[in-house]
Amino acid sequence: MAGNFWSPNPVMGAKAAAILPLSEEKRRFQRVRVNILGRYMLPNKREYPCQVVDMSPGGARLVAPEVGEVHDRVIAYLDHIGRVEGQIARVFDGGFAISINATTHKRDKLASQLTWLANRDLGLPEDRRHARLVPRNPYSEISLADGRRYRCKVLDMSLSGAAIACEICPAPGTPVRMGNTEGVVVRQIEGGFAIEFSTVQSMETLTRQFGQIQ
Repeated sequence: MAGNFWSPNPVMGAKAAAILPLSEEKRRFQRVRVNILGRYMLPNKREYPCQVVDMSPGGARLVAPEVGEVHDRVIAYLDHIGRVEGQIARVFDGGFAISINATTHKRDKLASQLTWLANRDLGLPEDRRHARLVPRNPYSEISLADGRRYRCKVLDMSLSGAAIACEICPAPGTPVRMGNTEGVVVRQIEGGFAIEFSTVQSMETLTRQFGQIQ
């Protein structure tokens, strides 16, 4: 996905990152410096590529080729995050900042996703980012890109990944789908492998798939 996007000028990105937020949103939520690519749509219904340079559950700053007006509605689809909606709070040279419209549940999910992204950038192992849990119904199915499917058992899991026992053992870097959740193999373990989910999951989502998680 990222390969199809316009790549912002590094100088422009550095200049934008130097502009610090001064709104109430900054006091309410901790901002995380990120490098997330995506696309956004302004009220003119046209789509443009963008790069998010920092973000919190309440707002984000985008380096973008087309800048709207303050209070314009913005809908963005961001890698690792998904759909985000809000209004332009301010504009600056090379981009703009938005305030995000979201329910409390959505803000909590954004906070988990941003924590995952920050920890990934710090190089922390997946199993140190979130508590490891055991699902009540540990059986699922692993699907590969070529359509092959295999029965598997979830040994343990977290909001950001899972350890899988399975008859196959894909190489690290292999894209897989566990049930309805996409991920990538990050390492091999005895009798199976560990995957990292493409996006941080919510406890509600995991419970729907696997029942109560202990």
